[in-house]
Amino acid sequence: MILVTGGLGMIGAHTARALVDLGQEVVVTTHRRTGVPSFLDGRVAVEPLDTTDRDAFLALGGRHGISGIVHLAGSIPDKDPVDFLRTETTGLLNALDAARTWGVRRFAVASSLVVYAGQTETPWHEELALPTAELPHLIVAFKKAVEPLTTHGLQGSGVQPVVLRIGTVWGPLVDPESPFFPIPSYISAVLRGEHPPPLYADDGGDRCYAPDAGRAIALLMTAETLRYDTYNVSAGRPAANREFANALEAIIPGLRLDLLPGRKDGPGDDPYLAITRLTRETGFAPAFDVAAAVADYVAWRAGNPR
Repeated sequence: MILVTGGLGMIGAHTARALVDLGQEVVVTTHRRTGVPSFLDGRVAVEPLDTTDRDAFLALGGRHGISGIVHLAGSIPDKDPVDFLRTETTGLLNALDAARTWGVRRFAVASSLVVYAGQTETPWHEELALPTAELPHLIVAFKKAVEPLTTHGLQGSGVQPVVLRIGTVWGPLVDPESPFFPIPSYISAVLRGEHPPPLYADDGGDRCYAPDAGRAIALLMTAETLRYDTYNVSAGRPAANREFANALEAIIPGLRLDLLPGRKDGPGDDPYLAITRLTRETGFAPAFDVAAAVADYVAWRAGNPR
């Protein structure tokens, strides 16, 4: 059985679904969310868990035979950055402690594409050095710290670490007003019958549909062997704003969306994640291009608030 912490969040839920589709038994943990997505209902075990409670975390091993962990649980910073870092670090250390105590096969943990911030070579791939650079958000600062904490924390344990440098993910269960990139709020405005503020047509970059991200993580957890401890998780190609506008116009009769020409900051390229390593090791290929992803998401939102 594979444990997915934060398994009712967007990436966690899609990871759990993909694992079940691959024939795995799955237990997901949740701290604040209570609603189980329809695509998981009755398919996974659900355990309430505050990951900062070490005893409660370790007790899961007495109720389930856990052979792998995908640690995706996380919180949102408030006014106190030290409190956020304490909470996240405690949760990570408890998850690592559980992995060592239970002797699981693999421990996967969420990092972020933004750990490459400051790297000018594109696409971003795992062999690139991670520059010393000002990071745009406290969450990203923690994600960068997660990587050595995990790999060093599992040394000598026999547990294989899998650091997931996850790209910009959107799709069912995404925050419709996500502050991190414009696509969720742009599509949500269209679905409300509003005319969203125009985006620059050629801006874009890394975009990955949530079911694809979940399947990539599931394949990494179930692969017979892995040669590396770090993998980019995304679609492997950039997507421009015009692709999303065109996809929306193709499925919503009469819709015409205004786009600003070119790029906001002038000529250049938006960075995105290369997934050569992921594909070579697991056979992963995205199932959704932009048009298919938008159509799937619009159909999902017809019966779901996010």
